[in-house]
Amino acid sequence: MMFNSKDRVFCDVGFYKSVAEMEQGDGEVKKRVAFVLIDGLGDVSIPRLGYKTPLQAANIPNLDAIASAGVNGLMDPVEVGLGCGSDTAHLSLMGYDPRVYYRGRGAFESMGAGLAMSPGDIAFKSNFATLDEETGVVVSRRADRHFEEEGPILCAALDGMKLPSFPEYEVRVRYATEHRCGVVVKGPKLSGNISGTDPLKDNRLLLQAKPLDESEEANHTANVVNELSKEISRILVTHPVNAKRLAQGKNIANLVLLRGCGIRIEVPPFEEKHGLFPCMVAPTKIIAGLGMSLGIDILEAPGATGDYRTLLTSKAVAIANALSAPLSPCPNVFVPGEDGHKPGRSGGYDFGFLHIKAIDDAGHDKATMFKVKGLEAVDKAIRQLAKLLWQAESCNNYHYFLCVTGDHSTPVEYGDHSFEPVPFTMCRLREFVSAVGGESALLETSLEPFPLPTVVECGEGVVGKEEDGGRKEAPIAIGGDSVAELSEIAAARGCLGRFHGGEMMGVITKFLKVEV
Repeated sequence: MMFNSKDRVFCDVGFYKSVAEMEQGDGEVKKRVAFVLIDGLGDVSIPRLGYKTPLQAANIPNLDAIASAGVNGLMDPVEVGLGCGSDTAHLSLMGYDPRVYYRGRGAFESMGAGLAMSPGDIAFKSNFATLDEETGVVVSRRADRHFEEEGPILCAALDGMKLPSFPEYEVRVRYATEHRCGVVVKGPKLSGNISGTDPLKDNRLLLQAKPLDESEEANHTANVVNELSKEISRILVTHPVNAKRLAQGKNIANLVLLRGCGIRIEVPPFEEKHGLFPCMVAPTKIIAGLGMSLGIDILEAPGATGDYRTLLTSKAVAIANALSAPLSPCPNVFVPGEDGHKPGRSGGYDFGFLHIKAIDDAGHDKATMFKVKGLEAVDKAIRQLAKLLWQAESCNNYHYFLCVTGDHSTPVEYGDHSFEPVPFTMCRLREFVSAVGGESALLETSLEPFPLPTVVECGEGVVGKEEDGGRKEAPIAIGGDSVAELSEIAAARGCLGRFHGGEMMGVITKFLKVEV
């Protein structure tokens, strides 16, 4: 713990510093940002919730405190009226125009799964799926959402497979999360400009890859990929894992759908573009791979899974340690193509990106109450993060900032991404502390890990975090505008107005320079 005694501060790391020393003696104050991206954050009004959005219905005092203490706005992740994917949205938010830099999501998924990519390689974002072999119809695009044990076994069986008609090509396969895997093809004269085999909906015919231009490379690559699809199915059909699943009455995983063919993008590194050393906690492989493509270090966070089983506290601790190093030990960093990790940046990072996927999953699963309760769990983790950062700020020459937004809306009524804008909020940590009742109130926060609530039936109910439910009275606005809560409606009144995602990093870096 930490306490003040006149003009001195004692920190639980075991040393003293005077206030004057912290302000002047150690040189320039370092400003660091904890950036929390809640995937699928936005929503629409829901009759079941009294025509409120999940954000409006949830009890989220800490997210409200950030909005109350800071500046707010509504953000269109790419542009007004565009329902975008997470990959294009993240590129835009990080300051990279997807119209210029996007080359397909396959490389992101595969790199995040641990597959190293070289120039000329192509990669796919892939699903284990169920195919009716007689009709050629994809019965289920997701063979099983809970594939953590069987997925790696099947990926190992496919990794290094050979294509009879194209022996010069190397195929690498690595498990990602849930029903997903990364697939990389290495060899000569490959093009990323081909379509995939995924029909995108259940009970539709499996597609053939086709060239998207008239080049010889695209036509040749489509032939390679079509043979790859057939050979994958041939291997999977006879695998013991599927024989066991068939005996248990489960869907067999006799197909890998190949979509989002892409190459590794070449872009200016994030640090060079924005002047901030970045790190990221993102167990969701496509986000991790995108981060690596931008030169962002991917941190190790034990227990962080990128799904409903994730430990949000582990993510918060990893980001807090990375932003407070060298005061705290910096987490290790993931290295694609290697089984181990390397040490993180010894001096710490300036921009800590914490990605939370479960809220997006709730939208896709049409789980209304899980999205509400999930947001309340995220709110609890943000308070833990704030406590850790405040302890570091009180002991070091750092000033921290909290920033929260989403990459797109995933309304539970739709079960998919939509074009609605998302709220954006940012404040100084010290002003957040004031908004939650002061230092003593914040330091009482428990750092014990806690699970997300468990979905009983998607869209119907949850068990787990039991509270009275409903939003308590929002705090009074004390920051840069009149907004006192985080929601889609309240954010529209914010001083930032409505802006597109490509402007977000500019907003953040300018806010860091504002002196009050």
